[in-house]
Amino acid sequence: MFWDKKKNYTKRDASEFNCWRAFFQVLVCKFFYMIRYKFVYRLEVHGLENVPKDNEYIVCPNHLSTLDPPLICGVLPRRVSFMAKKELFDIPFLRWWIDWLGAFAVNRESLGPSTIKTVMNIKKSKWVFGIFPQGTRGDVGVITGVTKGFAGLAKITKCAVLPVGIIGTQEVKRLPFSGKIIVNIGKPIPYSDNPEEVVEKWIDAIQKLTGFEYIEKVGEKVLGVGDE
Repeated sequence: MFWDKKKNYTKRDASEFNCWRAFFQVLVCKFFYMIRYKFVYRLEVHGLENVPKDNEYIVCPNHLSTLDPPLICGVLPRRVSFMAKKELFDIPFLRWWIDWLGAFAVNRESLGPSTIKTVMNIKKSKWVFGIFPQGTRGDVGVITGVTKGFAGLAKITKCAVLPVGIIGTQEVKRLPFSGKIIVNIGKPIPYSDNPEEVVEKWIDAIQKLTGFEYIEKVGEKVLGVGDE
């Protein structure tokens, strides 16, 4: 049954990234959502020429709102499978919806073997894997909460990292031309055996693509660039 709560949504075989899920994602993201983005938010996309022709890369945007995943799926030429926190798959209709959009469940506290296997299976398909390095939605104007998990997965899959800067999705707009969304796609960060180097390059790229400032959190304290 397509509502089956017992299904393990952390596991995805390459065959599940098929024409039916691709069609559903195109219909929802490239048609319905893109009408809203262009008509209400006056969407601008820059840097599409930087997107690799193959699928040997991981899509890594900054994160401002729930509009971000369908935005990226609508903008990029390939279908994108995003990680989604496992709690979302406990909600019946939402579980079906994001399942068919190609998302898979993940425990954000620990990336288990099933997550790694799913990411490898995505690479075997014609899709690309997408992950928000911040883990959760951030504040406008700053980049915080960056984890190293995306760089570790890039190392395991031997993939480049595609930095994508998103500006303007944090405000929900409904009136025509009342909002503004800008998507800036940077040049791919080449594969590296050094995850920390990839993290640093992604932070640098996102700062340039968004104009936001990276702020490191240490416990409850927030450290700016000039702090000690």
